[in-house]
Amino acid sequence: METVFRWDQAKARSNLRRHGVTFEEAASVFRDTLSVTIGDPLHSAEEDRFVTIGRSSRNRTLVVVHLDIRDAIRIISARLAARRERREYEEGTP
Repeated sequence: METVFRWDQAKARSNLRRHGVTFEEAASVFRDTLSVTIGDPLHSAEEDRFVTIGRSSRNRTLVVVHLDIRDAIRIISARLAARRERREYEEGTP
């Protein structure tokens, strides 16, 4: 079964302006077999948020904040990984 991705269009435009990452590219991170997903308890008061770091279809290491809802992944934000995050991802130690 193929994963369905959802997002708010206004938020997607804002994210592109702010971080230079489209949500379409962010969705490609979930095809990275080496991607790592962790819970985000600090930002999960109202809903369980997760952070995934992985390599995108454009060969960029991204950090993607998302929700796992019943039938889809809802992307909240995406940005380029910081140097430390890239290193941890490459070493397999996030």
